[in-house]
Formats: sequence, C-alpha cells, structure tokens
Amino acid sequence: MAENPVALIFGGRSGLLGQALMKAAQAQGWTPVEMGREGGDMLDQDWVARQIEQHAPRAIFNTVAWTQVDQAEDEPEAAMRINRGVPLMLAQLLKGKSVPLLHYSTDFVFNGCKDAPYTEGDAPDPISVYGRTKLEGEKVLLEARLTQCCVIRTAWLFGSGRKNFISTILDLAAKRDAVSVVHDQVGSPTYTQDLAEASFELLRLKAEGLFHVVNSGQASWCELAEAAVSAANLSSRVTPIASADWPQRASRPAYGVLDTSRYTSLTGKTMRPWLAALRDYVFRDFLTSGRDTDM
Repeated sequence: MAENPVALIFGGRSGLLGQALMKAAQAQGWTPVEMGREGGDMLDQDWVARQIEQHAPRAIFNTVAWTQVDQAEDEPEAAMRINRGVPLMLAQLLKGKSVPLLHYSTDFVFNGCKDAPYTEGDAPDPISVYGRTKLEGEKVLLEARLTQCCVIRTAWLFGSGRKNFISTILDLAAKRDAVSVVHDQVGSPTYTQDLAEASFELLRLKAEGLFHVVNSGQASWCELAEAAVSAANLSSRVTPIASADWPQRASRPAYGVLDTSRYTSLTGKTMRPWLAALRDYVFRDFLTSGRDTDM
C-alpha cells in the first residue's frame, strides 16, 4: 500500500495558518510534517535542505513570516531577513525541482487608497516595513519561475489554535461592558480553515503564480467585532473609534479588500462569506469550550 504523500509545512506547529494547514493536509490524505524554529534554524539553508531531502515532500507550504507589524518599523532588517530571506532560500533550494511550493503574503502590499477590491494585477505600494518586506518575499519567488509555485495573498486571519483578533475581542467582551474598535479600516476577514482548504484546491489544480484567497465580502474591524460579539451572544457594546484614536507605530491600509475572481475562475469555487465562516469559528471554538484554545 502506497504511503500518503508528505506535505512539509513551515510554521505548522505555532502559526495560526500553519495549524490549519496541518489539519487540512491530514483530512485530505497527506502526511503533514511541521517545520519550525523549534527544530532548527529556519534561515540555515543547509539544515533546511537536509529536511527537504529527508522528508521528500510532494508539496511545501511556507507560512513562516515576521508578523509583528509595528515592531518591524523598529527592526526592518530582522523583518526583511525572515520575510524575504526564507522565500529566497526556498527559491534557491527548489530551483530545477518539481516540488510545488505555496507561499503566503498579505493585503499589506497595497497602500489602501483604492475604493474597489484589489486584484492580482493592481500595482503594490506598501506603506509599512512589514508590507515592503512581504512584497520582497513575493518578488523573489515569482521572479525565480519555479515549477508550480503559488503565492497566495490573504488577510485578517482568524482561526483555531492561537490567539487572534476574534478570540481577543470575545475575551474582552466577556469581561467588559464595552469594547472600542477601529471603524475606518476595511478588509477581508478570513477563516484559516477555509484558506487551508482553498490552498489544497490550488495545489490539486497545479496552480502557478499569484492568487488572492480570502472569505468573500468585506468588513471594518468594528463590524467584524460586532458580528463576533453577536454570534457569541455577549451583551458587551462595541464602540467605534477612529484609527487616529488608536495610534500604532506602522501605517495600515485604510482599505485592503482582496478580489478573489482569479481563484474562482480557476477552481470554479467561490469563497464563502466571512460572516458564515466567523459563525462557524465562534460556535466551534468559543461557545463549545467557553474560550479560545489560547486565550
């Protein structure tokens, strides 16, 4: 009996998306193998090469990234070392090989000035160090022209296994009469379970190039918080505030909604609305256990 193919998942143990990919891989008949900082130096090309050789993966997923958006403003070299360095290393290791690579990027590569969803053809113009470093990671992979390399931009992730915006809001709302949330930043809330399943669909279809994959629809952070509090049947009020009243080190795109038409055109599937995905997450992870796994 043939063994299940191996999916090598960078960041599969500790990352929000990585954990969802591990579960999705197992559910779809793959053997997920996690690679993270606990096992070795993710920037040590020789060590990573040995892991690839040892596990002989049929696909590689890279979710490793410097995601501390504000801290990146003060440590740009460290952010660049991860967000460009890991993709560059993978491009060098996989050149000439037929191992599919799926790498994840962000809506932060855009400036947020558009008033319609961003397509893959829109010109990036990041306004933060984080956005610039993630864009550099995209570039080194797309310019390498690897066989079956897929760069997936996504946004506003929530899901099981790690603290995230939704779990934080519900934790606060369970303790407070009111929670203040920014209302003038709009994006594409995305459930990691849905993103993971969509990723395996792209892998199955041997997709190449750049794709936007997010749940359909759009929301402000305030609207997302209100929907979560309502789904959890909490009485706390969500009070809208302006971004200027919640100062942060890094600039955020005021509008970061992503268009998923290219994904739908290839797969024939439409990502479900973020509200349906949010309710699934809240009912499964908050109402059944009383609190998220890492709150």
